[in-house]
Amino acid sequence: MLFDPDCRRCPRLSAFLDEVKLERPDYHARPVAPFGDPSARLLIVGLAPGMHGANATGRPFTGDFAGILLYQTLHRFGYSSASESLSAHDGLTLKNCRVTNAVKCLPPQNKPVGSEVVNCNVFLRGELHSLPGDGVILALGGIAHNAVLKALGVRQSKYRFGHNRVHELPEDRLLIDSYHCSRYNTQTRRLTPEMFDAVFQQVESLLDRCT
Repeated sequence: MLFDPDCRRCPRLSAFLDEVKLERPDYHARPVAPFGDPSARLLIVGLAPGMHGANATGRPFTGDFAGILLYQTLHRFGYSSASESLSAHDGLTLKNCRVTNAVKCLPPQNKPVGSEVVNCNVFLRGELHSLPGDGVILALGGIAHNAVLKALGVRQSKYRFGHNRVHELPEDRLLIDSYHCSRYNTQTRRLTPEMFDAVFQQVESLLDRCT
């Protein structure tokens, strides 16, 4: 299963989205579908939709600060048709890249609880198994990293999160980590554009290695 636009597996998240939709009827305020090339070799996994970003627009990393560095970098490396993603109807397309989240629904305070990550893991599992065997997974942040490992049935203790760290997983799967491109991380310079470029340079080398 790749996605369910009507999913209500998580009572807390479903109730919260109902509240948001009442307060902001113009917002998407539903589970957010993966976005990008269905035959992509690069799958980018984030945490969850942001209140005024994907939760509003219906597209991952679109409409808020977290998407600024991501789409600029995707465009620079040839994955995105534009360097800015403003709405789900702006015409932007992705080539050989797909973007998703470990949790498809907006969580209160942008913090999903463990059971919500687990409930949503079935969708991530489907996305990972649809990735070609020569594909690469990029996890943005520790929660996304752990969600990927769980979806693949891999012990988390064997593969610790580390920025720009490459993990060679069973069945020849490749996972690379990055700090999340959130406002906090970029403004505190925990993640700089140069650091993010280095991650994508590593991605490129991994994809080239598999061809």
